[in-house]
Amino acid sequence: MNKVPLLGTWKLKSYVVTRAAGKVSTPYGESPRGYLSYSADGRMQAIGAADRRPAPAVVRPPENDRVALYDTMFAYAGTYSIEGGTVTHHVDISWNEVWTGTDQVRHFELNGDILTLTTRTLDPVSGAETRYAVVWEKVASPC
Repeated sequence: MNKVPLLGTWKLKSYVVTRAAGKVSTPYGESPRGYLSYSADGRMQAIGAADRRPAPAVVRPPENDRVALYDTMFAYAGTYSIEGGTVTHHVDISWNEVWTGTDQVRHFELNGDILTLTTRTLDPVSGAETRYAVVWEKVASPC
């Protein structure tokens, strides 16, 4: 029996942000793409990208195109630990250096082959709570 319920590879299904007063957005579109993997050696990696992401016309695109690409993706890797219904991603490397060296805490819920990771943060300016819900579907289990 698998002692670590998150082991394997998961495909990104949705990324929903709910702000104060119930305002809902999908910053990566209705059909984002990406993968999340948890391995038995305690490592994890995640990458995601918006649907309909713009493809630059040249190998070295101008700055505004590079910014658009950066703003429509996320990627990070590191180790992970699980306690109860919480998984903590200990980030070693990230597309956003602000995350490198941090712990990203996610509450998780498993429903069959569907994994939902949620996190809540407070906006530092307004103090309003924001909830992020990222849904993944299992595509591979460890051997």
